[in-house]
Amino acid sequence: MEEKEEPGRLHFVGKKDELIKAKRSFRTLEGRDVLIIYHQGVFYAMDCYCYHAGGTLENGDIEEINGKLCIICPKHKYKITLAEGEGLYRGRNPQEKPPVFRWYSKGIKQRVHTVTEQNGEIFVKLVMIPNKVDSDYYQGEKGKVERAKAKESDGDMPVMKDDEEDD
Repeated sequence: MEEKEEPGRLHFVGKKDELIKAKRSFRTLEGRDVLIIYHQGVFYAMDCYCYHAGGTLENGDIEEINGKLCIICPKHKYKITLAEGEGLYRGRNPQEKPPVFRWYSKGIKQRVHTVTEQNGEIFVKLVMIPNKVDSDYYQGEKGKVERAKAKESDGDMPVMKDDEEDD
């Protein structure tokens, strides 16, 4: 008999030493695909698929942007803060003279989850508040279909270079 997962509970995701060595780990918890990241001495957990188009974040670079650690989606170079799941973008305010590029927030776009350590073991608790976040779409059935379509057409779609988003 299959064990039913209890919603909102702590999920064991691995031994601390193993997760540190791996740096990034993928787990499915309560039917949700989650990426666990170890970076600069801290564990983070977030939905595995980018809120923008469902690309996997697993191989995204991590950079500090505007004082916040961000993962960069490899597919379209969207910047997402590791701690809050906030989408960041560079833009100019045309009312400024002269207009200067600055970092702005799109708000919370990627669902992040709580990571805790107990006796050398790492646990993740899924955080489902606020009620809706953009990355939720790619966790559902429709999102899985969209991800599959996008994966099939990957060869047809150009990948943006890092500086193209800023134009």
